[in-house]
Amino acid sequence: MPSYHQHYYHIVFGTKYRKKTISNAYCSLLYKYIWGIIENKKSKLYRINGDAEHIHLLVDIHPTMGVSTFVKDLKVSTSIWLKQQIEFKQFEGWAEGYASFTISHNDRMNVIEYIKNQKEHHKTISYKEEYIALLKEFGIEFDEKDLD
Repeated sequence: MPSYHQHYYHIVFGTKYRKKTISNAYCSLLYKYIWGIIENKKSKLYRINGDAEHIHLLVDIHPTMGVSTFVKDLKVSTSIWLKQQIEFKQFEGWAEGYASFTISHNDRMNVIEYIKNQKEHHKTISYKEEYIALLKEFGIEFDEKDLD
């Protein structure tokens, strides 16, 4: 009998020093590149979006790969690629950490809509405020000084 899985992860990570180096004019290039990496890892991308200093993903990561390895590989590959692209000449790298939240199948459409509306959402709330709100929503303990 074959194995089956469904593991939804909402992953968020930002640019180094939260610098706004992902231009709205070119972010689709980055998103397509990330989609290709995810497919090569036999994983599934449900939604990707973000703003100038961070990215949100809703993914189903193949069960042979841990979340930390997945995010590390994604950040390393995209960092190398971004630094080679003229459109992202100000990109210095990704911030060290990330946030990862598991969600239920029933919540996936809400998360997809949330990610879809990132650019509109960030007209009224900063990335740091959003990040803190997500950590609190999922009951994750953190020290705010570590987020600077």
